[in-house]
Amino acid sequence: MLDLIITGGLVIDGTGTPGVVADVGIRDGRIVAIGTIDEEAAETFDAAGLVVAPGIVDPHTHYDAQLLWDPTASPSSNHGVTTVIGGNCGFTLAPLIPGDADYLRKMMAKVEGMPLAALEHGTDWGWETFAQYLDRMDGNIAVNAGFLVGHCAIRRYVMGGEAVGSAADPQQVAAMRAELSLAIEAGALGFSFTNSSSHSDGEGEPVASRWATPDELIELCEETGLHEGTTLEGIVPGCLDMFADDEIELLAKMSAAANRPMNWNVLTVDSRVPERVPRQMLASQRATELGGMVVPLTMPVQVPMNMSFNTFCGLWLIPGWQEILGVAVPERIERLKNGDVRLKLLELGQSPKAGVFRRLADWGDYVIGTTYAPENEQYRNRRVADIADEKGMSSFGTLLDIVIADELLTVLWPQPADDDAESWRMRAELWNDPRAMIGGSDAGAHLDRMCGAPYPTRFLADCIRGRRLITVEKAIQLMTSRPAALFGLVDRGTLTVGSNADVFVFDPATVDSEPAALVTDLPGDSARLTAGSFGVKRVLVNGVTIITDGAATGATPGTVLRSGRDTATVTAR
Repeated sequence: MLDLIITGGLVIDGTGTPGVVADVGIRDGRIVAIGTIDEEAAETFDAAGLVVAPGIVDPHTHYDAQLLWDPTASPSSNHGVTTVIGGNCGFTLAPLIPGDADYLRKMMAKVEGMPLAALEHGTDWGWETFAQYLDRMDGNIAVNAGFLVGHCAIRRYVMGGEAVGSAADPQQVAAMRAELSLAIEAGALGFSFTNSSSHSDGEGEPVASRWATPDELIELCEETGLHEGTTLEGIVPGCLDMFADDEIELLAKMSAAANRPMNWNVLTVDSRVPERVPRQMLASQRATELGGMVVPLTMPVQVPMNMSFNTFCGLWLIPGWQEILGVAVPERIERLKNGDVRLKLLELGQSPKAGVFRRLADWGDYVIGTTYAPENEQYRNRRVADIADEKGMSSFGTLLDIVIADELLTVLWPQPADDDAESWRMRAELWNDPRAMIGGSDAGAHLDRMCGAPYPTRFLADCIRGRRLITVEKAIQLMTSRPAALFGLVDRGTLTVGSNADVFVFDPATVDSEPAALVTDLPGDSARLTAGSFGVKRVLVNGVTIITDGAATGATPGTVLRSGRDTATVTAR
């Protein structure tokens, strides 16, 4: 007897081939039959008029902390995601020096926007090794989850306080290699790093990984390549705009040293900067020349990201702004009242040195979100430029007056300037490039500012009922078998007989995401942006239903994916 038959749905198997109407039979967590099935089953689900697809694989998340208190990895699972990859950008919660959790919590709050109170109250931080960290999740998660081990954690575990501010000596590098080996033997999927200039710890210092030499990074990649089923991920300053020559060379050499794919986050597309995509793809070209493989992640939807002068956000990344804003709120308010300071901020935002962050300096295009002062109530959901016209003032001055009246708490929504037809044509071209991969949600991070987790349902809605730039079969392939193949996930990413029964059933007529909303549901009464889904009928992980009609069932059938057991080796050459 089968455990479950899903009958009469349009089966889109993740390979890119056209869907076919068929039944899907599941037993003991695996797909055992596809076609016309006459065998009896303990449960039958009528999927007539629905699409039956593989579960979505999200290759870039930061659920490292949230999964310890939220087994469902919400809202990702509400949008069809059955597998998440964490430990990205050099940041993991293990290995952890006993008694050092406060440093790590403050760093994660700063660099990844995880509320500090949630990190303090969400778990007991009672592990030390990477193995102990992974063991916390075995049998306790609803989704499948695999984790890279982050350079920042390994470096601090080996070097202590010297990890920030110091180069490593040969003995320390050897000790890092040993810790990396132990983490991978425990199940880490590989190695991640950062030398991005935007990554600072809770004390404002560059994070540990940024103090590494290229030779140190190469050695750690060499160690990664000695283990089966491993991969690499990293971020350098040019990831957000355009690579420098040395960044291209570093990514390519790291991949070649490991003979493993290196993925990076995130390649943005903007028709106003047509040279960006060709420049970024040079890293992939150079890697191929050296015997490596460098794969950019790119998002198939635009993810709104709010801004605030009250907390660390993208505005602080405009060169020179952090030095002005990086003081206590009362002093920050006084500085923002000063005309000379306003002029300086305005000049810095418009300077060519601001690079990609110049797009944040279109002050008139901001929409005022949540306000707090009574006099600001009238400005909610209005463009700053329109308010400024009424006042006869500059847009920047108008915006600052509003946020000062709110004691800097005002929520600001920048409006995307890259929503034009040519930018979307360029995106579709990139989706079809075999060197690139869909991803970059950052789900589990930047919780008060963005919500990238719903990209699967939003992308499907756009492919079915929106721009229709690619077929729904291609979209599903890009979100399932393509990332599964890059990470070497065994028996996942397609609906084929013998594969693990990770299944996403949705209504093509209604599938979509709700708008993001701020809710207070994290430990420590912390808030986050989240979004429900439309048209998500069922999500199964290893044959067990974890989502029904957009709501979690409470089941925890997820697997902690461990390298060499749940992943096969994918070489770069």
